[in-house]
Amino acid sequence: MPRLDGVLETALYVDDLERSRRFYQTLFDFEAIVVSERLIAMSVAGRQVLLLFKKGASAQLPVSAHDGDGQQHLAFAIPAAEWDGWHARLRKCGVSIEETRTWELGGRSVYFRDPDQHLVELATPGVWSIY
Repeated sequence: MPRLDGVLETALYVDDLERSRRFYQTLFDFEAIVVSERLIAMSVAGRQVLLLFKKGASAQLPVSAHDGDGQQHLAFAIPAAEWDGWHARLRKCGVSIEETRTWELGGRSVYFRDPDQHLVELATPGVWSIY
């Protein structure tokens, strides 16, 4: 089997690029590494990329698969020791928590929505058998 190094990028489709950039940059301190009228690419922990695509802006490209709609879900890994710090950070940034959950393997998740109603999760180790 050829080697695979993991997930490099995740894409969300948003109504307002600047609003979404502000949300992810303010809450997570993600650095914008590419900014255009069509997309903003943000560095996640220096090794993954969160792509924010403006809805409909890629439909004219030859590869129109770079367009989407609807609410999505993504999860960011956090250390278990940072659980309380992230709850405080969410409160400080005015983010409403939808749910917290403790999983069978001992991991915990906190769920909230971004400005486009995508479901964002912060998850500690123990959520999955491999994490």
